[in-house]
Amino acid sequence: MNKHKAKERLKQKTAAREYPGFVEDFLNTAIVFLLVSAAAVLILLFIGRAAIVNGDSMQPTLHNGDMLIVQKVAYQHPKRFDIIVFDSLDGKGTLFIKRVIGLPGETVQIADGVITIDGEVLEEHYGMEPMEAAGLASEPFVLGEEEYFVLGDNRNNSGDSRSASVGAVKQDQIAGKAFFRFWPLKDMGLLQHQ
Repeated sequence: MNKHKAKERLKQKTAAREYPGFVEDFLNTAIVFLLVSAAAVLILLFIGRAAIVNGDSMQPTLHNGDMLIVQKVAYQHPKRFDIIVFDSLDGKGTLFIKRVIGLPGETVQIADGVITIDGEVLEEHYGMEPMEAAGLASEPFVLGEEEYFVLGDNRNNSGDSRSASVGAVKQDQIAGKAFFRFWPLKDMGLLQHQ
């Protein structure tokens, strides 16, 4: 009987020693979680914003349901091939995500699926397949100051600057540059623009 009680006491002492370790691990994990959450909130409030891809217009680069962080601070002058998020002019607060093709002051034209900028063929590899419709760019499309011509990477399934409902994107419509995909986890990482 004494041996049995001695074993029970030993088990209780061992469990008592392990329990504080569990509490310490739990508290450390909770603190790390809180710090990471606070950092994420600060990033989203002051540096970027979250955006969710809705639709297939940016395939194969981005997919429906991808979650992104959009850089909004210090993003003033988009470069060619940047992936940008911009507000539509529909008054509903709809956001679009597209790739910058034409820059302010340039003339964009599309003929037989080939994009020319100021009369020179644009060397790019983002489209999934040859473009079937040139839309507004079938004629020379002259961009004004602070205007950008944008296309989806899935050129035959994209509402973009070729459409009168989108047209040229003005600088003040641009919410920021999509720079980091955080969902799905298997595709997490920085986005390639150039």
